[in-house]
Amino acid sequence: MLSIKVLGPGCSNCVKVAELAQQAVKTLGVEAQIEKVTAPLEIANYRILATPGLVINEKVVCAGRIPVPAEVTTWITNALV
Repeated sequence: MLSIKVLGPGCSNCVKVAELAQQAVKTLGVEAQIEKVTAPLEIANYRILATPGLVINEKVVCAGRIPVPAEVTTWITNALV
């Protein structure tokens, strides 16, 4: 099962990234646990300079922007191998 974390304070951009992750997981038909990380100290542990951030299996794949859906799908697919 994949571990997907959305890093951010819960702003609209963070919500959008979470939605993109959920859509990609559903499209690919994979099992994943999607978690929203809002605590500033926890976010700081990932050493990103801006939110929203997206972490798949403890690897930061995106930070400071909203990725396009194809990017999220590709990152999830790559994490499966």
